[in-house]
Amino acid sequence: MCYSAQIEADYRRFVHEYGAIMSLDDFTRMVMEYFANPKMRVPKAMTAHFLESPETDEEKKIAEVIRARMAADEIALLQELAKQTERLEKAQQALATKATKKAAEDVRIATNKIAAAKGKLEELKSTELKPRDSRIYPGWYAPVMVMENGRRVVKPMRYQCRPAGKPAFYDEQYPGTYNARRDNLRGFWKGQYGHTHGLVLVDAFYEYVTQPDGTNAIAEFRPDPPQTLLVACVWSHWRATKPGEKDLLSFAIITDDPPPEIAATGHDRVPIPIKPENIDAWLNPQARDLDASDAILEDRLRPYYEHRLAT
Repeated sequence: MCYSAQIEADYRRFVHEYGAIMSLDDFTRMVMEYFANPKMRVPKAMTAHFLESPETDEEKKIAEVIRARMAADEIALLQELAKQTERLEKAQQALATKATKKAAEDVRIATNKIAAAKGKLEELKSTELKPRDSRIYPGWYAPVMVMENGRRVVKPMRYQCRPAGKPAFYDEQYPGTYNARRDNLRGFWKGQYGHTHGLVLVDAFYEYVTQPDGTNAIAEFRPDPPQTLLVACVWSHWRATKPGEKDLLSFAIITDDPPPEIAATGHDRVPIPIKPENIDAWLNPQARDLDASDAILEDRLRPYYEHRLAT
């Protein structure tokens, strides 16, 4: 699997280094949904560049929507902070009169929630990007490079693929569809493999590994020497058919058996990074020549991966 990845979230990296263009329509659609849906998860690094230096009218409109979402988030956090502060004060007053289990539990819960709300407020107002601001997890959004009308195009997609034609509850029925196993590309993923290929820029990935004492920990794997990998993925454009549903662009990272240094940690999967010279061939698959796509995945980059326990 690929539990989490640290990506290059700024679409301008695709533009400057790979000659891609941004799909403004898809980015606009994403931020409009982001404004309306508080549960939608978009890494901070993916929206930061719109706030820092919007150039076109479309980018300025996107920035306005993002700021409106941030303002709504700030109000919600301030309301939560006020609610938990009041809860804490009442619990402390109750404890001063008589020690009860409920009052002590309210103090504990309110204190934790106050700290969490303050931390989120601080993060919301900060303009400094930290490594965690580029992390994605299943269900989060990331920029993906695809081929459209003969051009490399960057589109925002959800990191958990819902294949076209499947019901919306597929997400819950198959929660592991952020991982496309190479040995199942011609099976489960036959509707995408050879049809819709993409690439994400990945600096590191994270997996659960078993420690000597039997506990699980999250390990960070980075290529050595450090480099940004062009990681292969398949994607799908799911179209809504019922009222209240929305179209969805989503993707899954292709994984394979790991090299020895990853296998030694107890993990059994690794994302597949392709070589830069294979970009266009990968993004222009031929459904009648899956062997050619197989050959690209086989002729992959094979970096050495350093690992450490993630904090």
